Amino acid sequence: MGVEVAEDDAGPRAGSNAGNLLARIDGRNQRAILICAHLDTVPPVAPIDPVLVDGGWENSNQGILGADNKAAVAVALELARRLSQPGEPPPVSVELLFTVSEEVGLRGAQAFDVTRLQSSLGYVFDHASPIGEIVLASPTHFRVVAEVRGRAAHAGIRPEDGRSAIVAAAKGIAAMTLGRLDSETTANVGVISGGTAQNVVPERCRVVGETRSLDRQRAEAVTTEIVDHLQDGADSAECDLDIEVERMFEGYRTRPSEPQVALAETALRACGYESQHIVTGGGSDANAFQASGLACANLANGTERNHQPDERVSVAALEGMLEVAIALVEEAEGVLGA
Repeated sequence: MGVEVAEDDAGPRAGSNAGNLLARIDGRNQRAILICAHLDTVPPVAPIDPVLVDGGWENSNQGILGADNKAAVAVALELARRLSQPGEPPPVSVELLFTVSEEVGLRGAQAFDVTRLQSSLGYVFDHASPIGEIVLASPTHFRVVAEVRGRAAHAGIRPEDGRSAIVAAAKGIAAMTLGRLDSETTANVGVISGGTAQNVVPERCRVVGETRSLDRQRAEAVTTEIVDHLQDGADSAECDLDIEVERMFEGYRTRPSEPQVALAETALRACGYESQHIVTGGGSDANAFQASGLACANLANGTERNHQPDERVSVAALEGMLEVAIALVEEAEGVLGA
């Protein structure tokens, strides 16, 4: 398309084999807005073979389509193609950022140097819900990784000499309250692994869990409870415990009057969509940018059932989000000024 693109050095820090990609298309003035999409998906469990079914794209195999977030990548690329055509430049400059390692804790966006941007407002299209929804609040997220160490022994001859790390972990997990804890808070244990053979008392067990809450203090309190239950389980089974708690990203709350929300509402109205303010239990690169001081909004992109084997995105949603992206550019001058 003739658009220059630069790759940063965030790959190693983000756990990726590539860095973030930044492109800029100059407008009639230097005021700019950011459009961001992430390049990675959750791990596919089946080959991705997109097929068009009843007006929407699906994977012909039983696995994710990857529309989270390739639908936004497609929209950003088509936006770039249209804005880079010869003729009248866009009213404002547009920066396109493609991040890595979003699905594992927004690591690409967190490693990106926002001082490289000219933009004062940013948008990510990364919420799998109907077009028109604007995320005003997103949670703080903590990750908990526990390594339980017991003592191996023959399970049929000397089980009393062993100390089961799996039993210790199970006792801790059984005492936890998991799922939706309240309207703003969730907790989950997503990975349990351990043991070597059916006839060996398991010496090690690994547990990975998470907590999320729109209330940061509540997220911290629930995380502490999970750690305490794991410690109690380890103590009761005479096992040792190593535990690591990491804050994956910080939550945010946005006032409806903030400029990135006002511009989104204007663009949505121009495309015939009714805007709706929502809160979410999911994170996005908007969390990282908000924490870095860049006013950023996460907009729903019409993707359906992301992270599921029946993930889908309609042709109408793809075309609709492209219209919204174009409208954001066309309406931005009224918010940013000349």
